[in-house]
Amino acid sequence: MLAVVRACVFDLDGVLVDSEPVWEEVRRAFVAEHGGTWQPDTQSRLMGMSTAEWSAYLHELGVRMPPAEIARAVVEQMAARYRDGVPLMPGAVQAVRRLAERNTLGLASSSPRTLIDVVLDAADLKQCFAATVSTEEVARGKPAPDGYLEAARRLDLDPRGCVAVEDSSNGLRSAHAAGMHVIAVPHPRYPPAPDALALAWRVLPNLDALTPELLS
Repeated sequence: MLAVVRACVFDLDGVLVDSEPVWEEVRRAFVAEHGGTWQPDTQSRLMGMSTAEWSAYLHELGVRMPPAEIARAVVEQMAARYRDGVPLMPGAVQAVRRLAERNTLGLASSSPRTLIDVVLDAADLKQCFAATVSTEEVARGKPAPDGYLEAARRLDLDPRGCVAVEDSSNGLRSAHAAGMHVIAVPHPRYPPAPDALALAWRVLPNLDALTPELLS
């Protein structure tokens, strides 16, 4: 049982931004265009990986470019798509602002820093977060706990007093491994694996159900 919630740490992709379909479309086309082969489990494996990890993985799929060039090209395409409009999840802005009125908020994302900043600026949410972390800034991406541990460190809090909001299998595993209580808000198109969902403290149908009262 969680006695006192010191902070709520959000994931970005799939929780606040409906970006996984965009990531899949961009990376799938990039792999095909550059000689690679997309595998049936590729999308699920990519979710939660850091930039260095997923660019190396696309190279392993047969993309005939160094991982650093793969990362740069794909992130540029993602930024271009976001400039046309950030696909926010239903209720995302309202949920963040609702919780920010009573809770300290953090963010731990697998997206590169440039895309995190684009999203938070576009949604006018940057001021709601006391700390944000990209897995580019830690040693390992999700499902390793590094990003969530770093978010707690920047908030100067024990991770065991924090709640994380996640959607993906790797994200749920990451936050749980960090010692946080995890609220799962599963993405309808990319539901987490049953074993990962079993790690959740609470499972919510959508962000409208995420309220300060739930954390009190």
